[in-house]
Amino acid sequence: MVKLRLKRCGRKQRAVYRIVAIDVRSRREGKDLRKVGFYDPMKNQTYLNVPAILYFLEKGAQPTGTVQDILKKAEVFKELRPNQTKFN
Repeated sequence: MVKLRLKRCGRKQRAVYRIVAIDVRSRREGKDLRKVGFYDPMKNQTYLNVPAILYFLEKGAQPTGTVQDILKKAEVFKELRPNQTKFN
């Protein structure tokens, strides 16, 4: 199964995160399938590749809790078909 989750980058005490599509069995810093966004919690800045995110969500990828909150703020779920907004 594929998940959309955060991958930590940056330096000590100054973390930034990439939003990646990654296999569930991979560790946090493991090889990702595709980078689909960027999140900087210090500046509260996000960049999302919405077509890529929608592609993975339509294929059945599950976002983690934090990624789901980021996507809700960006209103990505409004672009999905109504029957595909339920996640486990």
